[in-house]
Amino acid sequence: MFDAHTSHVAGMPNLSYTGLSENWLLKACGDLHWQGLANLSGQALPEFRDAEGNKAYAAFTAIRLREASLEALGENAAFSVNTRLMRVAGARHFSSHELMQEGDGSGARRAQVSMVSTFIRRQRERDNRSVVRAAFNMPVDGPPPAAAVEMAALAKQFRAGDWGGHLGLEQARHRGSHTAGYLPCPYSDFNGADLLYFANFQAIVDRAEWQWQRFEEPPTVAARDLFFHGNVNLGEVLELSFSAVDIRPDGLAHWCEIRRGSDGEKIADVVTRKRWRMR
Repeated sequence: MFDAHTSHVAGMPNLSYTGLSENWLLKACGDLHWQGLANLSGQALPEFRDAEGNKAYAAFTAIRLREASLEALGENAAFSVNTRLMRVAGARHFSSHELMQEGDGSGARRAQVSMVSTFIRRQRERDNRSVVRAAFNMPVDGPPPAAAVEMAALAKQFRAGDWGGHLGLEQARHRGSHTAGYLPCPYSDFNGADLLYFANFQAIVDRAEWQWQRFEEPPTVAARDLFFHGNVNLGEVLELSFSAVDIRPDGLAHWCEIRRGSDGEKIADVVTRKRWRMR
């Protein structure tokens, strides 16, 4: 088990137009998850190789954001992130990250992030289509938390495109048909492992939503689930399909399927619920 507590003061790198940046938060939690993996492995730096000696990286298979009120954190707001990470099975790990507001007397929780990862390797150098799971033999810390089990089951349902209802969306009732293309940029969308960075899937969906809707006042995220099934090579265009959409007086929700334009392979599902921002 790995536990960590980090303290922050919101400045321009942490903030967006709608409060604390969800993109920044996911990156910060992802890094804490990554550092926790090194700690559990007794390493000063996160450098992993599988049972056959291949270079391996941690890849997220599912991410959940709940109880989000990121708009409550503005310039110079103090906050902390409480992290716990555990091994749940084989090369899979689960972490939870609690975002707490500090210094204003409220001690309010502003978000809860849950993350499931596994280890991957490439079969062919720099070819992200050749990514496969890496073999590790690691002892588990105990039975997987219920959230980890649920997230893994949902990932399978969404990959198959058959999930029924989720986050207030009903698959049969709220059908959508909006599509958008996106060319990931090597300078901002890929990470140092030459993979399309997990935290930017959320950002890509938000860009497509904004280009499509352009609300007078952008809504703020309340909850989001991301399920990752694959990756993309540099130069490949993504196709985003908003396959379920629900816009209500209190906010909106949508399911976005992300596919490689070259072969139509689905690489991610992103389910989002937002609420209208009060000024």
